[in-house]
Amino acid sequence: MDLFEKAARFRRADEFREAGLYPYFRAIDDSAEGTNVVIHGRRLVMAGSNNYLGLTHDARVKAAACEAIARFGSGCTGSRFLNGTLSIHVELEERLAAFFGKEACITSGTGYQTNVGALASLGGKSDVLFGDRDNHASLIDGARLAFARHLKYRHNDMADLERLLRETPLPDHGARLIVTDGVFSMLGDLCPLPEIVRLGRAYGARVLVDDAHGVGVLGEGGRGTCEHFGVLDQVDLIVGTFSKSFACLGGFVVGPRRVIDYIQHTSRSVIFSASMTPASVATVLKCLEIIQTEPERRQALWEKVRRMKRGFEELGFDLIEGGGPILSVVIGDEVATLEFNRLLLEQGVFVNPVLPPAAPPGMSLLRTSYMATHTDADLDRILEAFRAVNEQMRIVK
Repeated sequence: MDLFEKAARFRRADEFREAGLYPYFRAIDDSAEGTNVVIHGRRLVMAGSNNYLGLTHDARVKAAACEAIARFGSGCTGSRFLNGTLSIHVELEERLAAFFGKEACITSGTGYQTNVGALASLGGKSDVLFGDRDNHASLIDGARLAFARHLKYRHNDMADLERLLRETPLPDHGARLIVTDGVFSMLGDLCPLPEIVRLGRAYGARVLVDDAHGVGVLGEGGRGTCEHFGVLDQVDLIVGTFSKSFACLGGFVVGPRRVIDYIQHTSRSVIFSASMTPASVATVLKCLEIIQTEPERRQALWEKVRRMKRGFEELGFDLIEGGGPILSVVIGDEVATLEFNRLLLEQGVFVNPVLPPAAPPGMSLLRTSYMATHTDADLDRILEAFRAVNEQMRIVK
């Protein structure tokens, strides 16, 4: 068989295109305000972004990025391991480690790379990784690349996790690592982190939390899910991304100095990838400063999330609200979800349709997410669009 035969047989995207329901790779022509975007000349309210604090268009953040380009140029043209370490990389890692109360930090080009590199480095042949079935793809792929055995427990099911910990023998010199999202990216629910930490201690397992959607928005100081649950000092490794609250691109892992040093010298993502660009590093530094000095941004975000939660409930929608800045509206049927999404676009609202396997079977949904900078008019328009589309489709009877 020709290698490309599988591509010729792939028809799913074509079927959606032919039905006028294809929702992916939509090109944004203008996003100058962040909360509103222009696609094909039409202005839409953006309710599908992870720009939770609204910092991608903050004038101070953009100025910091421009200043870094003027000083360091547009890129580093090499890996951190060799010629790609700048003084601002070191400054950022020191400040992030201090922010989380950890000893050290290493950054990578993307959050995806960070997870893949850290897990592939830490998971040896004699080790066992225990991961939530709904973990982000980067955690799953990192576990696949590691030589360790990878066992999945049912989503947020602590009895199932404990069963696996209890029943899974360790080879000689083997070790355990529990791996979980802090805020799960599609459903928006939080992991039961205190119980995970307790089980880790009871069974001698380290704990790694990918808190991409929690850092910046959860916790009194914006330190994420670990701070929210009061276990910041009990989680061994925290991974995060800069593509959400930090308004650009990149990733980090913080933890004990010796562990970070080990990852720094063994992670293929660190050694064989170009380092973060100067503009990205400066953007994160400025965003970190704003996160630490402007708690009112988090307060504004949560006021908007609570308002939207009430609005969806009043409209009668089946809502998944798990404690993060993501509100997922369950439609159920795949085609109905794509049709609802198409009609929302006609109403001037951009959301993200999520189908299995990213959503549970029979629970296709519309993932909405919010920014501290959304206006009351933006939020009213989103709710009105959902109401108007439901009048056409009668999802809520």
